[in-house]
Amino acid sequence: MSEAELPIQLDRNSPNSLAAQLASQLRANILSGVLQAEHTLPATRRLATELGISRGVVVRAFEQLSGEGFLVSNGAGGTQVAVRPDIHSRPLVGREPANASPRIDLIDLTPGRPSGSPFQDRQWRSAWRLAAAEQGKVHLPPALGTSALREAVADHLAVSRGLAVDADDVIITGGTSDALQLVVAMLRTRAPQPRILVEDPGYPTARRVMTAAGAHIVTVPVDENGLKSSQLAGLKDIPDAVLVTPSHQYPLGGRMAVQERLGLLKWADQHGVLVLEDDYDSEFRHSRMPLPAVASLPGGADVVLLGTFSKNLSPWLRCGYLVVRGDAGQRLKATREALDTPVAGILQSAIAHYIQGGGLSRHITRARREYSHRRSLLMDRLGSRSDLALSALDGGLHAVVRFDHPDATDVAAKAFELGLRVIPLATYYADRPAENGLVLGYGATSDLQLAKALTILASLIGPPMSEIARQPIPSDQPAPPA
Repeated sequence: MSEAELPIQLDRNSPNSLAAQLASQLRANILSGVLQAEHTLPATRRLATELGISRGVVVRAFEQLSGEGFLVSNGAGGTQVAVRPDIHSRPLVGREPANASPRIDLIDLTPGRPSGSPFQDRQWRSAWRLAAAEQGKVHLPPALGTSALREAVADHLAVSRGLAVDADDVIITGGTSDALQLVVAMLRTRAPQPRILVEDPGYPTARRVMTAAGAHIVTVPVDENGLKSSQLAGLKDIPDAVLVTPSHQYPLGGRMAVQERLGLLKWADQHGVLVLEDDYDSEFRHSRMPLPAVASLPGGADVVLLGTFSKNLSPWLRCGYLVVRGDAGQRLKATREALDTPVAGILQSAIAHYIQGGGLSRHITRARREYSHRRSLLMDRLGSRSDLALSALDGGLHAVVRFDHPDATDVAAKAFELGLRVIPLATYYADRPAENGLVLGYGATSDLQLAKALTILASLIGPPMSEIARQPIPSDQPAPPA
């Protein structure tokens, strides 16, 4: 596509920053049709020179508009105006519209979907070129994972989680589901149907996968801060393993206090219970520093940390890892050796190159800014309503919105008819009465899509009771008793 000419005028005396002015004028040019879909913008360095500003100003403006869905970066191919059905192009002479009534594009707020930006990252593409250029392999990848990726994961965890890990402690998996199947297969070498304790509400896929793998699932009711060690003391039957999400309880979003983590480890050590720590999105904290991983705390219990690239890169990759130690670690390694690896060698090589080259770290930093901006948008739109309770916003890629009425399942069904997919909170509950609310994933949407989605939801949930109370009473209706 041709490179666009940009009519930009910046005012250094304006109270608005240069980056904000540049983003605002680019946004206006796109909305007015001056900049068309798939127009390529000048390189950041060249545009900075033409405008007499620093390149960092241009980069910040481009990142802002990329997060809002106006621009898309194609790495070496440059930055282009995004193709958007909600932005009208200038009419072309002699061309009839192909469809008089365009379809409604679905806005998907399903939780767990991250930004797709790493696939447009120059370093991501370079990592794949390096992987493809490696000497041809004629043997299977190592069952526990390639040494390069195991070392890269260990280095990444040392920086991102402060976790001292040797590469020998790492097993590469085909994502969380594969990791859970591997754990159940290991437990079944000693118990035909191992009992695994899980949080309720919790991750429905985990319950389904472990049940299908042959485990017996036992639930324990939790609040947003997760499992309490006092609940474990009252258990009649001791499970073989317990699965927890201590960094960001899924889906309610709180975090397990350090004293509860230590209590869990003490109980697990006393009863020989394996602790499974799902650390699924610990890198994305918005308001508080993450607590230390359970796997890093002192204690004699066997702890297996489950990690995944699904949240910080993409679930499309189907790649993750386990950090294992002790007797359970040796048994897990033996089980993986028996089953072999499900992860392609070239994928492992590409991810290793991406991590070692600093690409993953830089992507997480960019993504954290995107997610923080959308989190702020969600709080601005819904946080002031007294009839709604927002939670799970300290970290991660989703928020929980609770309300008394209407029924959240009905809201989700009506939202889908309007082109919006949202997930009722009730789908995460197993054995206890569910709370009424929705779980909103904001990782994969643009700012404009999220704003539109929140407008739809606000209309379906209805106005706050305070607004209803302020509405005038019709003249033919009797006034309520004082």
